[in-house]
Amino acid sequence: MVAGMSGIDPTAEIVSPKRDQLMAAAWRLFYRDGYRAVGIDTLLAEAVVAKMTLYNHFESKEALIVAVLEKRSDDLLSAIRASVTAAGRSPVRQLDAIFDGLHEWFRSNEFKGCAFIRALSEYPEPDHPIHQAAWRHKLRFKALLAGVAENAGLKHPAGFAETVGMLVDGAIVASHATSKAEPANTARVAALSLLKAAGA
Repeated sequence: MVAGMSGIDPTAEIVSPKRDQLMAAAWRLFYRDGYRAVGIDTLLAEAVVAKMTLYNHFESKEALIVAVLEKRSDDLLSAIRASVTAAGRSPVRQLDAIFDGLHEWFRSNEFKGCAFIRALSEYPEPDHPIHQAAWRHKLRFKALLAGVAENAGLKHPAGFAETVGMLVDGAIVASHATSKAEPANTARVAALSLLKAAGA
């Protein structure tokens, strides 16, 4: 966590229903409309909380965005890890599980692109806390992919993870642009080919 961007009261982050309510509303609005477009008044109305509630838990709207991104990252990566674990020890099945999840996401009515790519776009300065929070998610996902590569015995797991991470991001952008789920399968084929070529 970047200094100054965490919640004011760490205990409240865990036990406050109002904080959870605010976080849930913020996620819905930010994912649907973007981060800069959503004003404080709109956010408070959606969450049905007072302005004091916001500033009791967060120093600013930007701090709230960082917290939302970090929670979303935790939730997503936990779900992906669970899918990979359920797939067994085969790296092929593990990759398949990741791309199955991607395909299912693309087909859902809730899919509106990648919240992290959008954050990187709206806050392009590399030292901005929101940019850094979004990029941390991408690094964490690539670390998960590197784990799959290590399990497969690849000599260069970081390079494999970097390439597959780009395939995933490209598939997300293509699916968002076309409203089709097929980019997930295109990226899957490329990732599995890369795994095979690397000797797994």
